Amino acid sequence: LALLPYIESAFNPQAVSSVKAAGMWQFMPATGTDFQLKQNAFRDDRRDVLASTKAALDYLQRLHGMFGDWHLALASYNWGEGAVQRALKRNAEDGLPQEYKHLRMPDETRNYVPKLQAIKNIVSQPELCHFELPYVANELHFVTVDAPVGVDLATAARLSEMPLNEFLALNPGFNRPAITT
Repeated sequence: LALLPYIESAFNPQAVSSVKAAGMWQFMPATGTDFQLKQNAFRDDRRDVLASTKAALDYLQRLHGMFGDWHLALASYNWGEGAVQRALKRNAEDGLPQEYKHLRMPDETRNYVPKLQAIKNIVSQPELCHFELPYVANELHFVTVDAPVGVDLATAARLSEMPLNEFLALNPGFNRPAITT
């Protein structure tokens, strides 16, 4: 599941789809609201790496609880829980198995789990594909710091002793040049 943002957005927190899904986990506006991701003129937590990751994991866990199967949960994440429920109902009415591989679904959703599995295979055994992936230590790479409301981002960057563009890259949820909450 940690690799799912690669499929969704290539790990780009600024990604926005044609249907207005945003962030590296590609939350739709309503789903983001359902998982307490603030969206207003000043910020969009769908693009906040920590907030959206927590929301995505909560959502995926809920979907798994709903369907009892990770393939169906992932299909629901991509296609929508209602669409998967309707496909399962259609299969039940037609006497067909109620499994991911037997559902009629759009090609994007049909290929969603195999894409994730392929990425997992590459990352877990890159040598089989003649790749060499860089080592990434399992340690904190940044920390969260509370800032006073109303501080502008340029000041926050200066106080953090980092260039503004780097500060903005680490804080992709801000839409305006001031911290509001």
